[in-house]
Amino acid sequence: MQVALVERARAGDEEAFASLARAAGDRLLAIAFRILRDLGLAEDAVQQTLVLAWRELPSLRDVDRFDAWLRRLLVHACYREAKRGRQWMANVRVLPDLASSTDDYAGVVQRDQLDRGFRRLPPEQRAVFVFHHYLGLTLIEVAAELGVPLGTVKSRLHYATNTLRAALEADSRTSTDTSREHSA
Repeated sequence: MQVALVERARAGDEEAFASLARAAGDRLLAIAFRILRDLGLAEDAVQQTLVLAWRELPSLRDVDRFDAWLRRLLVHACYREAKRGRQWMANVRVLPDLASSTDDYAGVVQRDQLDRGFRRLPPEQRAVFVFHHYLGLTLIEVAAELGVPLGTVKSRLHYATNTLRAALEADSRTSTDTSREHSA
């Protein structure tokens, strides 16, 4: 079914492309958000991806690889948005209700720590991390989808994991030091 839609879209059928875009939109947004950590930037990256996909679709050689091709376009759009977004980044957060249960609060704190650590990663490391851990792709598949050597994927994943681990450990030490100061 999708192959037929891709073929029709390649031939200039706007309705076929609109169907493909609707089917992929939420998935693309979820991936972009996980890479960029900002909904506005993620939406912009998805929009750029779909515009570029429409323009470049006639040059797609293997229609069976449409999803992988689209994700590769998305990752490059995320890289561009990350560079552009760094200049204007504003981060507004809704603080958790402190009256909620301790377990809920601990979960929010842990997600916040992970989010802060993830924001420290360059977009190239975020993309590898998201493709491997969120999409469940093997490292070989990640390399193929991103168009980079397997060694580069391994290196980026290694550095991303170490950076996240160090950020969590630093936050843990900071919270331990803060609690010691309050108890003294």
